[in-house]
Amino acid sequence: MDLFKQTTINNNSSDPHIPLANRMKPTCLKDFVNQKHILAEGKPLFRAIKADRLSSLIFYGPPGVGKTALAYIINHETKAYFHRLNAAISSVKELKEVIMVARKRKRNDGQRTTVFIDEIHRFNKAQQDVLLPDIEEGNIVLIGATTYNPFFSIIPPLLSRSEIYELKPLKENDIELIIERAIENKERGLGNLKVNLDSEAKRIIMKVSDGDARRALNILEVAALTTPADKKGVINITRRVAEECIGKKIVLYDKKGDSHYDTISAFIKSMRGSDPDAVVYWLAKMIYAGEDIRFIARRIVICAAEDVGNADPQALILAQAAMQAAMNIGLPEARIILSQAAIYVACAAKSNASYLAIDKAIEDVSNNKLLQIPNHLKGTGYKGAKSLKRGEGYVYPHSEPQAGVDQEYLPCKNRYYFPKNSGFEKIFVKILEEKERIIKHLSKNDQGVNYEVRKENKELKDKL
Repeated sequence: MDLFKQTTINNNSSDPHIPLANRMKPTCLKDFVNQKHILAEGKPLFRAIKADRLSSLIFYGPPGVGKTALAYIINHETKAYFHRLNAAISSVKELKEVIMVARKRKRNDGQRTTVFIDEIHRFNKAQQDVLLPDIEEGNIVLIGATTYNPFFSIIPPLLSRSEIYELKPLKENDIELIIERAIENKERGLGNLKVNLDSEAKRIIMKVSDGDARRALNILEVAALTTPADKKGVINITRRVAEECIGKKIVLYDKKGDSHYDTISAFIKSMRGSDPDAVVYWLAKMIYAGEDIRFIARRIVICAAEDVGNADPQALILAQAAMQAAMNIGLPEARIILSQAAIYVACAAKSNASYLAIDKAIEDVSNNKLLQIPNHLKGTGYKGAKSLKRGEGYVYPHSEPQAGVDQEYLPCKNRYYFPKNSGFEKIFVKILEEKERIIKHLSKNDQGVNYEVRKENKELKDKL
């Protein structure tokens, strides 16, 4: 490897062995599609590129949105020496050699070096640490490209020395423009072939590419190169041809990054928000992408307890059963079990009262003085308890004909559980209200009222 030879890309190549997606990469900012939120004229990144005053950059976003292309445009637009590394195959030794040459170049010629590292998330902590001193001293300007959220995959010191720019998935009209350019361009595209892409085929390619320009161009290239021309020499790409050239769709879903966390977040929030259609969609995405079914099942169980709670106690039972069944049976049939449980939780009445109650109680235990256990509630199952007067004064509720006891269970008036007037929890609201009425009437020794109250309370309990 010649470390002194500037790395470039031949975007003007008409070599048919170079994939169309590579040949059609834009060579200047005006040809760059979308990403106006960072590259519109007047935006900081646009101004920095034009002024050749770049600091270190991290570009992140899904595949095929232009991260690498943007790095090469910066190469063409600025005067810095440009060197490309791919983190998947580069070693620490190679990285140190590049940095050493960059130091000499700056010292001898005063020229800065831009080091572009593709898939920078693949560098481990030690490899990323190597970059820090020379970024700090200005020996190199780093441009990193990654499909992973850099806040998960890049070390904090490197993040603090870099500007972070997120590139968004391309819109369908952006993909349409890229496809049309490729068909018309005679120098780098398919312009020397007579390609006729019908509207249905174009729509299919735009849709399945999912904002990924590389995928769209790959489908177009396969279709153009494998479809025989008609008698007039025209390559007609129909919907059927396009569909035949589409392999299994690749879903961006990194199991340790933000795609993973964002999707499970959308899944849980859709269950909490009682939208079964959204729930099934996000579930399907996770299953399609190969998510661990145990992870999905556990989240359904948690949601059943946290967001449904006592508004529908059956939800937790069903979710737990679904988790057991899904793990015993496995895919593909487990998808049906998970779907049933997730839809049930989504459609169930909601209450987070139990979740709020335990969190508030734990907060009190953690932050406030611990409450003493009332003497009448203390254990009596040991010799000597009686001499210590443990349990003295305790009233066994079932021995009371009024089915209610005016007895202290907590030495303060703290309240933690506030049942909601939702689903099954409505009954809890009424039972707790009736309990207060019973205790109030017991304190007044009003036996006639107590009889009626007991009767009403028994009816409520029967409903349980």
